[in-house]
Amino acid sequence: MATTLNRSLERGVDILRAFRPGSTLLGNGELAERTGLSPATVSRLTQTLVATGLLEHDRAARAYRLAAPVLSLAHAMRTGSVVLQVAAPLMRALAEKLRINVGLAVADRSEMLYLESIRYNRRVSLRSVVSGQRVPIELTSLGRAWLAVAPPQRRAALFAEFAARRGDWPQLSREIERSIESVRRRGWCVASWQPEIVALATPLRMHSAEGHVLNVSVSSTDSPKDVAAELSAPLLALARQIVKAVDSRGP
Repeated sequence: MATTLNRSLERGVDILRAFRPGSTLLGNGELAERTGLSPATVSRLTQTLVATGLLEHDRAARAYRLAAPVLSLAHAMRTGSVVLQVAAPLMRALAEKLRINVGLAVADRSEMLYLESIRYNRRVSLRSVVSGQRVPIELTSLGRAWLAVAPPQRRAALFAEFAARRGDWPQLSREIERSIESVRRRGWCVASWQPEIVALATPLRMHSAEGHVLNVSVSSTDSPKDVAAELSAPLLALARQIVKAVDSRGP
């Protein structure tokens, strides 16, 4: 049976999604540009979101910012996630033991969204990755590991989107296919989309929760192959621990 969506609610969510780090204040014009909605629709929705307490209106700037109740929603999500309850202490233990970064993420549209990020990177600029941060699906080990287990229809739609907006898609698509094959053959893939940062990721194949991807990363001048040789076994061992612990709790 086809799902019937509430268009007004869907558009209101699009307004909230338009706010990102670095975009704390957005006017109706910027919101219309980011969402593709008409100015009249945006004006109506922002008024409703202000009335419901999810947006604040800055009269001097003639713009909007997210309101405090949005933070409460995020906190409720984190405290209610069985996967996070199980994974976070195990992730921290591995990060502290090996002095590496360990992250957990899920896919959201064309990006991966960090649910947890424990950082022990020597580079200060890369220790600022926090829960809620987004990274591109097509460039990262997180995204490519997720693509390996994504529903074929969803993967095809994303490939079409990437092809339409990336001039380097022919080369990038070959890299992604190699990563997908690596996940299917070895359980993990590796990527280095930032200078001197190598990351490995593996999908968590849990019966009671879907779509989570685990990664480890390190600042290194070594080749991705050498880093993978060192970190792939700890990554897969951590993944097995998390999957076993989450599935033992049941749905």
